[in-house]
Amino acid sequence: MNNRHISRIDLNLLVVLDAICAEGSITRASEKLNLTQSAISHALTRLRMLFDGPLFVREDRTIVPKPLARSLNEPIRRSLRGIEITLNEAGRFEPASTRRRFTIAVRGMLELMLLLPLLQYISGRAPRVDIAAVRVNRRGLEQELETGAIDAAIDAPLPLSPNVRRTAMPAGAMVVVARRDHPHILGELMLATYMRQGYILVSTRRRGPGLQDLELGRHDLHRRVRLRCQDYFTACSVVSTTDLLLTMPERHAETFNQPVDNCIYALPFNMQDIEAYYYWHNSSTNDPANCWLREQVAEALRQARLQVPRLDCSAVWRIVLSVAFGVMRLAS
Repeated sequence: MNNRHISRIDLNLLVVLDAICAEGSITRASEKLNLTQSAISHALTRLRMLFDGPLFVREDRTIVPKPLARSLNEPIRRSLRGIEITLNEAGRFEPASTRRRFTIAVRGMLELMLLLPLLQYISGRAPRVDIAAVRVNRRGLEQELETGAIDAAIDAPLPLSPNVRRTAMPAGAMVVVARRDHPHILGELMLATYMRQGYILVSTRRRGPGLQDLELGRHDLHRRVRLRCQDYFTACSVVSTTDLLLTMPERHAETFNQPVDNCIYALPFNMQDIEAYYYWHNSSTNDPANCWLREQVAEALRQARLQVPRLDCSAVWRIVLSVAFGVMRLAS
């Protein structure tokens, strides 16, 4: 490509290039940009002329970027993101009237902690603002924050570059959950009793120890994990019908165990509280909309004291959860 002054380049072509790279499809790119497929095809022709050759090849039903397109995509995406933020900063973000959708990447067990107090807090202040909670992609988290694919993330401490800003969220202690009338627990749960039981480990990872296993290992203690599963609702249901124990965050224990009436005990050994952080990209620090979102999340969680209200505040949730746990008992 010959040197060209930016005034002679249609910047909309770069928007199309970014959309095709992200979507891998002319159809999806046209839907994302609200353009016709013929308009996208016409833009591809102009891009081919601009860069003296094709930037994409078709493989089956997917449009795959060639090496030149891959090398251009990230700097172009960063530039477009910067332009978008600049335009947002030029105008004022008015929560009461602005239509906006914020996307927050959050791990499953933090969703319940976040969404209810956040929606309750902003519903009257920003009636046209929508919230989307999506799965955390730790490998691509920094890139997604940088490109604006997500506006923020809430997760455990992560080794990210200084380009990603963070603020600590109040920590939470861990407790032990056991079924009512557990035959081996009489009153207070002692460490010796704790170590003799079988356990459920809740983790989205396929293998590896839990935080409590790492802490016990420092004292040359090892517990037996008899079941590994992915969410606390399932784990609490299993606890209610077995002698297995479960260690979980205190702030979730009361809520998650209401439908099954499990007992909650203090952890019989010292363990560092669970840490979580709110992440955003440095380029969004002065973005009025992103600033507003950070403030709303912090204030909502402060007012809720990082505790989810009891489920009996919502009859619908109680019915849904009770039915779900009933089905699970019948299946077992």
